[in-house]
Amino acid sequence: MTNNISEMLASTMSKIQQMVDVNTIVGKAITVGDGVTIIPISKVHIGMGGGGSDFTTKSSIAAKKDPFGGGMGAGVTVDPVAFLVIRGDNVRMLPVAEPASTTMDRLIEQGPELLDKLAGFMDSRKPKDNV
Repeated sequence: MTNNISEMLASTMSKIQQMVDVNTIVGKAITVGDGVTIIPISKVHIGMGGGGSDFTTKSSIAAKKDPFGGGMGAGVTVDPVAFLVIRGDNVRMLPVAEPASTTMDRLIEQGPELLDKLAGFMDSRKPKDNV
């Protein structure tokens, strides 16, 4: 069984290595006009799981003919985090804002816009003074 699990693990890790390398986390530099260079920065999440079992029978020869069942799987997520912007000797990091994931986060994000709309509505309802 150990040999089969080792083979599954090696195969899974090989596939992950093909998908994710250093260029996935710190992207290739992009040069735009006026000598500005932009470098994307990401974070990578990797999840793995697997298992296996020997199905021995009374008539099988130990460790030679035992049926084996197992499987492995992995998932990879790449999220952009920021961009490094290089202009001459000046380096700035521009973070990428994560989208609001809860209703409260969305309300907080839209708060200033909602207050402006409410103030505009209230101003439109006020009677105009004739001067």
